[in-house]
Amino acid sequence: MKELYVKKISLKDVPVEAVPALLDAEKIAFMPINTVNWEEYPYKPEASFRIAHTDDAIVLHYKVRENSVRATAAKDNGPVWEDACVEFFSMPEDDGIYYNMECNCAGTLLVGAGSGRNGREHASQTVLDGVQRWASLGRAPFEERIGECTWEVVLIIPTATYFKHQIETLSGRTMHANFYKCGDKLQTPHFLSWNPIAVENPDFHRPEYFGLLRFE
Repeated sequence: MKELYVKKISLKDVPVEAVPALLDAEKIAFMPINTVNWEEYPYKPEASFRIAHTDDAIVLHYKVRENSVRATAAKDNGPVWEDACVEFFSMPEDDGIYYNMECNCAGTLLVGAGSGRNGREHASQTVLDGVQRWASLGRAPFEERIGECTWEVVLIIPTATYFKHQIETLSGRTMHANFYKCGDKLQTPHFLSWNPIAVENPDFHRPEYFGLLRFE
C-alpha cells in the first residue's frame, strides 16, 4: 500500500487559478497515476497529481497528457467519468463510508458517498458549489477533440464536502484514498490508478485497495 505525506500550506489571498504556482513554490511534487490494472485497457496517458491541505481544505492539482479529450457532462453530478476525467476517492473515517470526487477536464464535478458502489448519495449543489475549481481548458462543455492535449485542473475541497461527516481539522489526520484517471467514452478508454487494484474487471469502488494519506 502506497503512503503519501500531505503538507500543510496557506491559501490566504491565493485565487484558485494561482494554486499551481503556489504548489511550485512549496516544492510539492507530482505523483504518477500510472498503474494499468487491467490488460484489456493498456493505454496509459501521462497523468499525475499533487496534494496539500490548509487544515480545513484539501488542495488537488492534476496534470494530464492524452490523445483525446472531451467534456460533455455539462452539469455537476453528471456522467463525468465518460469524459477525460480524474478522480479522488477517500475514506475520512474507519466507518466504511468513502467519497468519490470525480472531475472532468472542464472542472465539472461529481461527489458521492456510501459504503459501496451501489446506493451512493450525491452531494447537494450547495456542497458542490463550495469546491473551488480551475480548468486549463476552460469551464465550458465540449465534444471530443482528437489529438494530443495537455490539461490541468485544480480543486480546493473544503472539509464540508465530506457531507456525511464532521471533520474539524485535517491536521494530524490519516485518510485512506486512491487517485484515478479514466475516460470511459473517449477514443481510447482507460482506467489508471495510483494505488494498484487487484480485481478482475475495472472497478474503482474498491476501498480495500486505497493507499494512505498522512496530513501534516
